[in-house]
Order: sequence, then structure tokens, then C-alpha cells
Amino acid sequence: MRVFVSAGEPSGDHHAALLVRAIRGRRRDVEFAGLGGPHMAAEGVELVADMTTLAVMWFLRVILAIHRFVDLARRAERSFLDARPDVCVLVDFPGFHWWLAWRAKRHGIPVVFYCPPQIWAWASWRVGKMRRLVDHVLSALAFEHDWFTEHGVRSTLVGHPFFDELDTSATRHAPTVGNAARPLVLLLPGSRGQEIEGTLGTLVTAAARVHQEVPAATFAIGALHERHARRIGEMLATMPAAGGLGIEVHAGRTRSLIREATAAIACSGSVSLELLEARVPTVIVYRISGFAYVVQSWLRRARFITLVNLLACREPIGPPRPVVLAPRGVPLADPEAVYPEYLAVADPTERVAGHVVEWLTDAAAREQVRERIEAVAAVVARPGSANRAAAAVVAIAGGAVESGLGVGRAA
Repeated sequence: MRVFVSAGEPSGDHHAALLVRAIRGRRRDVEFAGLGGPHMAAEGVELVADMTTLAVMWFLRVILAIHRFVDLARRAERSFLDARPDVCVLVDFPGFHWWLAWRAKRHGIPVVFYCPPQIWAWASWRVGKMRRLVDHVLSALAFEHDWFTEHGVRSTLVGHPFFDELDTSATRHAPTVGNAARPLVLLLPGSRGQEIEGTLGTLVTAAARVHQEVPAATFAIGALHERHARRIGEMLATMPAAGGLGIEVHAGRTRSLIREATAAIACSGSVSLELLEARVPTVIVYRISGFAYVVQSWLRRARFITLVNLLACREPIGPPRPVVLAPRGVPLADPEAVYPEYLAVADPTERVAGHVVEWLTDAAAREQVRERIEAVAAVVARPGSANRAAAAVVAIAGGAVESGLGVGRAA
């Protein structure tokens, strides 16, 4: 059996590597090729190219890198012709993967999307493209699975692979409540360069406000790797707000830092799931321009931008919203959000710091939010996604799509 796997970001590389391992556990004769990163390579995937260095966001950045994506698509298509895989598995990274799905389909190769694009949140009109180009979706979220099946897309609910990674981590242990005498506030500015550039200043300014109210608080920043840590260090040196805070920057230690944290301020992203699993009270911040705010108000169908909040609320996906201008101030966070979130144009540091100060100084408030986090984690924080996804991929590679495999929930 031959499987082509493609992942375009560091998190996708992790997810894909675990899936490769799980598939190999079911089929020892399987051969893997694909686009990905070092984790996939370590699992024995013959990489056509390392794509994890090309993780980009927003339209202009994609346009500037378009020639590189075109070259990668051509090289992947050559692999389709030379090796003729039985199935093509795509992991997240939807912009590029639409191109790859089209190329696989025109050569008669079944296409499976693991961690599919969140078109239910931003681009529901693309469901027709999903039906045309993707044979099967392996859904991470229950409401996501329901949405896809309601719109005529074959789907199997396998759960979120993030919890597989936590389950296999050597640092996994019981959640902590932090050090009451010297509480640690963890700052997580994101895993992409533009996220760091856009959010770090807000996170540091909020930390300074927290320090004014809670002088015993300590602060640390979790960076994905050394390159990001160096850039963060350079930025901190130019920020007056960072003076006197003693902020430590750590590369590659985010998981262990989360276990030590009393509270966190984080850029929106999949790290919210790890914060959920560790039961860390967290404020979510994402800074955008006024123009981007207007565009997202037109496109977004999801009530929240944070996965944890979507998993916790009663109606995560709603009807189209009216287009609104960017607010001059910063509205209060939605009270139904487990993690207060601020998709903000104006400076949200006062509100962000207010939540953290309350959690650090009011034991009842901190316990209340931890109880809400616990209720969500008890339902969704379960490992096994890769094994369930592997069973579906092996069946699809054997032709089970035509027999109607898995329009439901994997065992």
C-alpha cells in the first residue's frame, strides 16, 4: 500500500507523523511519500520537500510565495505519477491543499482531509469544492462532523490529534494549579512570525499591567524554536513595558511551561487545546487591522475564534453576520466564552490584564473558571485520533469509500 501525506505547518507535521505511525501499525507493508517536515521524516516518510517553512497567513503573503507553492504542487504531482499512491492524505493547510487535492483527483487518487479546513467558520460556500475534490473528511470536532455530513460531505469523527500528542509526550502529568506565592503568567505570542510581530507587544503590555497589581507574578514566553526566541528577545529589548518584568524566553518548552503556569495570555491557535488539557485559565488575544476586522465580520460564521470556546458553547456555528465597522473601543468578552477572547483592533490590554489579575487574586473566580474548563476537557480531551484516522485511511485506500465507509463516528 502506498500513501501520500502532506502537511504544511509545524502542528500539521506533528499530526501527520502520528498518523503515519498509526497506519504503519496496521499495515507493515505501507510506503509513505509526501510533503511535510522533520517529524514526518523521522517516521520514515520520503519527503518530496519540507513544506513546514512555508506556513503563511493572509492573502498578500500567499501571493508573494505563490511561485514556491506552484513548484511544490508540480513536484507532488510528479510523485503521484511515479509512485501512484492508493490514497492522498492532506493535513490542514487548506489554501495549498486545494491545489493538491485537484491534482490527485485528476489522476484518480482518493483524497482524504485530516483536520479539514474550517469552512464552517469562514467559507461555507466552499463546501461544493469540498464535495468535488475530497472523498472523505476525518473530522476533529463533533459539531464539525455534523456540519459536513449535513452538507453532503463524507465524514468520520476521529477526534482532535492534539490530544494524541499530549498523550505520547514524556512531560505529561497531572494538571497543576501553579505556585500561589510566585504565580507564573505564561505569554504565548503564536507559532508564526507575523503572529509574534502582531501580538507580542499587546501581551507584554498586559503583563506589565498585571505586574502593577500583582508584584509577585512572574512571566515567561514560550517560543516554538530558537529562531522565534531570538526574534522575541530582540523585540523585548525595544519595549519599555518589558523593563523590570524579568520575562524569560524559552524555546521548545511550551508544554512544560503550560504545566507550570497559573494563568496564560495567548494568541489564538491550537495551543488553546493544550491549555485546556492542563486546565490553565487563559485570555485569548488576536490583533488585526480595521480592514481585516471588517472582512472577517463578513466571512465568519463561527461564534468564537478559539476552539475551546467553540467546543464549549451551545451554538458554535450561526447564520451570516452583518458587516460591521471595527469598534473604536474593546467590547467586553462574551460571557459564554470559557477563555475570554479579544479579536481586537484597539488596544485590549486593560481588559486582558483585568482577567488575569482577577484569577491571580480571587481564588473563587479562579476556581470557577477552572470548573468550566474541567467540564469541557472531560468531554473532548481524549486521545486516539490517529488510530481512528488510520483505520479510516486504510479502509479508504482499499476502496471502502465506494461502499460508504464511515459517514458517522469512528469506534
